[in-house]
Amino acid sequence: MTDFDYVIVGSGSAGCVLAARLTEDPTISVCLLEAGGSERNLNVRIPAAFTKTFKTDRDWGYYSDPEPGLMGRRLFMPRGKMLGGSSSMNAMLYVRGNSADYDGWAKDGAVGWSYDEVLPYFRKSENFSRGSDDYRGVGGPLQVADHRSRTTITELIVEAAMQAGFEFNPDYNGAHQEGVGFLQVTQKFGRRWSAADAWLRPAMSRKNLTVRTGARALGVAFDKGRAVGVQISSKDGDEVVRARREVILSAGSIGTPQLLMLSGIGDADHLSNLGLDVVVDNPNVGAHLQDHPLYVLNWETTAKGTLAEAESPKQLLSFLFRGRGLLTSTVAEGTAFFRSRDDLEAPDLQFHFGAAYFHNHGFDTHDTPAFAIAPTLVAPQSRGYVRLRSADPTADPSIVGNHLTERADVDAMIVAVERAREIAAQAALRPFTGTEIHPGAAVVGASAIEADLRRDTELIYHPTSTARMGSEATGVVDDQLRVHGVSGLRVIDASVFPTIPRGNTNAATYMVAEKAADLLREAH
Repeated sequence: MTDFDYVIVGSGSAGCVLAARLTEDPTISVCLLEAGGSERNLNVRIPAAFTKTFKTDRDWGYYSDPEPGLMGRRLFMPRGKMLGGSSSMNAMLYVRGNSADYDGWAKDGAVGWSYDEVLPYFRKSENFSRGSDDYRGVGGPLQVADHRSRTTITELIVEAAMQAGFEFNPDYNGAHQEGVGFLQVTQKFGRRWSAADAWLRPAMSRKNLTVRTGARALGVAFDKGRAVGVQISSKDGDEVVRARREVILSAGSIGTPQLLMLSGIGDADHLSNLGLDVVVDNPNVGAHLQDHPLYVLNWETTAKGTLAEAESPKQLLSFLFRGRGLLTSTVAEGTAFFRSRDDLEAPDLQFHFGAAYFHNHGFDTHDTPAFAIAPTLVAPQSRGYVRLRSADPTADPSIVGNHLTERADVDAMIVAVERAREIAAQAALRPFTGTEIHPGAAVVGASAIEADLRRDTELIYHPTSTARMGSEATGVVDDQLRVHGVSGLRVIDASVFPTIPRGNTNAATYMVAEKAADLLREAH
């Protein structure tokens, strides 16, 4: 079968939701295309092992171009290349963002996307272990829970943050976001619960759903301005998988704009210079890239039960047979949302509190136990872009985030580093805190901190907004997620976010896909 009602490119967080929701109607046929393969792997299943999937065949393994605000460094950008996409390799942190994010989307023209309008879709998607209330949902496919085996060091960091003036917030996904608390995770019985687990696997027995792995999308096929299919390459050669109703791009904020440009939708001069035919001249394709810059402070600790003790037979057995122990940790177990300046309408900074030494994406090690406090800029002012390097669809695109090129972003991160040190100096942590490993005690004062920020800031892997909602002049898709200038083509993934939410982006991607499934049903 090569003709379907819908063809979806990408089995990530959005694609899995769409494939499951659309095929709830047995009269609708869906083909889900995934370039990677299965997510069935122990390092995927074990939460604490998530970095072990980096730079493997389950990772697209992107790198940015030299970043002008970060001393010309090229930043590592892992993206999931398997069923479940990045939800099968992320740190499983369930963070919706701030109500101001979605109200801002609506205020800027994204009709139907205000917080009150998207909240039902957040609630629909989740099964929250603490139960339901006005903000939280139960009965959805996504298992959301508290850590089953939270570490002592995380509890000490949260206590120290309260001593430093942060107010405790029992649910940052509830009535308000600001404050300090413990992270919620997408896990079931201590194991990763990805989009593939939640939505796709239960739907794969349906006769009206076809899932093709090892199928790399090369571009969208058009007929007189209408998307009619997707050209793919697989072990069987090249072919076009045809869509009777619509083609849906859910390839993420790097893959989706790349496919749009390869298909002739993008900046006309850029495409023409690469020898590509122009279908729609839209310079917004690939523009407006945002991500959350991350900087990690590490301290040695004498506290027992950190993740330095995780890789042992005892912990593996506890995980395999009880779903408990250190291997259920997502490294970051606590968080705080706060403002760098009192005049801001919502938090622009987030802390991730880690029960381990964490540096260089988890590849570096340290010979003594440690803990981490990682400031993350969740409302960055900088904007970057994704562009093609060539007309070769298998070539990685050019990615520049322009991180820390805006003065306000730098100033906010300096505040965050100083606040992190305040937390580490509090009475709750003082008996357990040793040498500051990163950035080190010699890095003192705004100018020295700024220099180290530029030397050591990385990303927390939340690219968004490269095919954002907006008018034809400002965006790539309308508020129904239809691509401007053509018919039969939608984008449904984090690339449509008008701006990046204040927090880890996985939950918001699920929300967009849940709402989009309703938009598709209403349209047909």
